[in-house]
Amino acid sequence: MSVDLAENYKPSDDEEFMNEDMQEYFRQKLLAWKEELIRESNETLEHLQQEDNQAPDLADRASMETDRALELRTRDRARKLISKIDAALGRLEDGSYGYCEETDEPIGIRRLEARPIATLSIEAQERHERMEKTHRDD
Repeated sequence: MSVDLAENYKPSDDEEFMNEDMQEYFRQKLLAWKEELIRESNETLEHLQQEDNQAPDLADRASMETDRALELRTRDRARKLISKIDAALGRLEDGSYGYCEETDEPIGIRRLEARPIATLSIEAQERHERMEKTHRDD
């Protein structure tokens, strides 16, 4: 189901929520984000493989290890994000994308623009975070 989008198309509140154009817009946005994360991950991998771990100075070696740990953490975060992007693409396929998991209400275009992998409306997310905070403080 490929829809040709106008070059300057942006979803708006004036159109039917999650119509074909809007779905295609978010599909392209998610795919581009995934592609960027994979490219960055591959660059990180190449950098780690090319890196010479035999720095003569102990401080240099420690600094390199710290940099390496940071790159690996960043890569792990990207891997988790890619998984969330894949889940969002799955929701686009099954028709549930853009709707809150808890309330089935539309999440909202502005929230999806800011966080295309969102599964909760702002209200449901805030409730969720308040519950987490309450339980964390116990």
